[in-house]
Amino acid sequence: MILRKGKVFFKNEFAGYIEETDEGYRFTYDSSFLDSPSAHPVSLTMPLQAQPFDSKTLHPFFDGLIPEGWILGIVIKNWKIDPKDRMALLLTVCQDCIGAVSVEEYHE
Repeated sequence: MILRKGKVFFKNEFAGYIEETDEGYRFTYDSSFLDSPSAHPVSLTMPLQAQPFDSKTLHPFFDGLIPEGWILGIVIKNWKIDPKDRMALLLTVCQDCIGAVSVEEYHE
């Protein structure tokens, strides 16, 4: 069962979904992105492929997008997010990350 879901963008192009499930986390590239001539892996640890990347914990690449230090402190205080809730942090503050990848919460 999917608990929360985010849309992942690479250079503002929709690349796939990051999902939190009962069993952990899953990142899946979108088939249209994979077919695109401009397709590029979001991370060297997640090469372009149709099969999902499953993990018991938030994938290190996505966890690395979450701010640290005093910026994380501001996020936790202002949005009242549990610092252990990595998915909530990812979906809340990674819409405008430094670098080519961004994540926004998916609402059905």
